[in-house]
Amino acid sequence: MARNIEAQCRECRAENQKLFLKGKKCYTAKCILERRKFGPGQHGKVRKKFSEYKMQLREKQKLRKFYGILERQFRNYFEKASRQKGITGDNLIALLETRLDNVIFKSGFSPSRPSARQFVNHGHIKVNDRKVDISSYQVKKGDIITIKDNEKSKVLAKENLEYTASREVPSWISVDSENLKIHVVRDLEREDLQIPFNVQPIVELYSK
Repeated sequence: MARNIEAQCRECRAENQKLFLKGKKCYTAKCILERRKFGPGQHGKVRKKFSEYKMQLREKQKLRKFYGILERQFRNYFEKASRQKGITGDNLIALLETRLDNVIFKSGFSPSRPSARQFVNHGHIKVNDRKVDISSYQVKKGDIITIKDNEKSKVLAKENLEYTASREVPSWISVDSENLKIHVVRDLEREDLQIPFNVQPIVELYSK
């Protein structure tokens, strides 16, 4: 399976924005952007002028790295979003937000999206009592996500829940930390699609 093997802190520096790729480290003073608020490499401190195309490309790269998706898969998500009814940008974010690995991260069962992806791929997750090890699996309203009935899986989930206890859980999912269960209670609404990126330039980039 293809995956991104770039240095994760370097990617945050390149975008000059936290992408929360390193889990616990991103929430502490050890985050690289707390110490080096400039790009990587010998020309990292040079102020760069961005053309409209470069700005669109940067927003796309930020969003793609934020969710940990490779280029071809990201384009497939955009094409699917553009075929759906409604606003393409909102459709795109909804598709990304309802990925299984993102739901695991948002629920607090994992400290970062990369670790959530690994958690799913290693077979720790069940959806509606069926094992699912595909991180891109799209969850939907009514789905029940549980942890595999395995001591190692449960211990890991509980440790992560303790660490992420202060994290706000989206209102469209309900987390039962006692029974290690996630319930997708409703479909996403527009107010659920707030992310720290501008999606419109991405739509303009792919619409050319």
